[in-house]
Amino acid sequence: MSQPPHEDWDEHDVRDRSRPVFDGDVLGLRRDVEHDESLASDVLDPVEPEVPQFRPRRRRRRNPIGTVVALVLAGAIVVTASIYTFGWVSDMLPSISFGEEAPQDYEGAGTGEILVEIPQGAGGGQIAQILAAEDVVASSAAFTAALQADPRSGSIQPGTYRMASKMSSQAALARLLDGNYRNINGVTIREGLWVSETFAILAEATGHEVADYEAVDVSTLGLPEAAEGDLEGFLFPSTYEFDTESTPEEQLKAMVDLAKQRYAQIGVPEDELRDVIIKASIVQGEGMFSEDLPKIARVVENRLQPNPETNGYLQMDSTVHFIYQERGLAGTTDQQRANEDKHNTYLYAGLPVGPINSPGEEAIRAAMNPEPGNWLYFVTVDPSTGETRFADDYAAHQENVALFQQWCANNPDQC
Repeated sequence: MSQPPHEDWDEHDVRDRSRPVFDGDVLGLRRDVEHDESLASDVLDPVEPEVPQFRPRRRRRRNPIGTVVALVLAGAIVVTASIYTFGWVSDMLPSISFGEEAPQDYEGAGTGEILVEIPQGAGGGQIAQILAAEDVVASSAAFTAALQADPRSGSIQPGTYRMASKMSSQAALARLLDGNYRNINGVTIREGLWVSETFAILAEATGHEVADYEAVDVSTLGLPEAAEGDLEGFLFPSTYEFDTESTPEEQLKAMVDLAKQRYAQIGVPEDELRDVIIKASIVQGEGMFSEDLPKIARVVENRLQPNPETNGYLQMDSTVHFIYQERGLAGTTDQQRANEDKHNTYLYAGLPVGPINSPGEEAIRAAMNPEPGNWLYFVTVDPSTGETRFADDYAAHQENVALFQQWCANNPDQC
């Protein structure tokens, strides 16, 4: 848009250009008479000076106080909006201390399986605290940082999620965003359960009777040959979401199918599957903590080898507990260890005739890859905490046994 000749001119001060500024006679004299000094006083003097067509307008000076007030008001609006926005976000996320060190975080995809409930309406801060409390992630601060970096974080849905222990924050977030790990009405079969215990859990969760599961023809379930027609050890522990109309046969088949899928993923050779599952079931039955499983697996291997200490006898209490189907007691009695059932590793050398529970992935991996070591013995010296000690020879083992016996003396109802 074109601009006026000068910013101080006012269009309302422009005179009407259709009217002459001077009368016609004067204009005629100025046109017809040549300049003559003698006429200057008679003719030129009466002529009125030419009036300019535009009158300059005085520039309006702005009030400095008003300007300052306007700036202050504008700043207040910005600050208020920022506080409101930050307050909304901070409700969703826990407070973070931004120091020099990065927040503690685990590495990798974690191990095992943990069911975590994300309640309706939970924000990022609450989710982070839940995961940290369950030891899914190392700290709420690390998980919050992962949330902030991923624009998809707002799409996490409430529900029960199958998580792992000691996951990196990125891996945990990936599971929460993956609908395949979310369960609505899941039933969890944990590691180390006997078939009888599995039947009881399934029956209660799905409205069937234990007898309905006992009546299933196992030949219809697609068991691997290594199972030798027995479910013990081959119902894979996990969380399942069964349709309300699913039958006991369909449920058991789903567990067998998952077991075969996991064996393939882990890489268990088919011709070694039975021995691996038997060993893994013992490792699962004896160990309480993940870090102990590879060591227990090494003890199993070392005791199976010819040596003057053990002569091939495993002597595992978990095998005797399986015979009696009893939980809750640490150790076994002389009478129990004399039971002639072929699962009794006190009475028979080598591996028991079959698995003694359904081992999970960690125990299977431990059985396939035992930790290097010369241990021949181990004992859980404090069953209440799971503290387990390992020894290379009988003398050192007896010192550890004394600690266990002292615990039993202090807790007679648990031994």
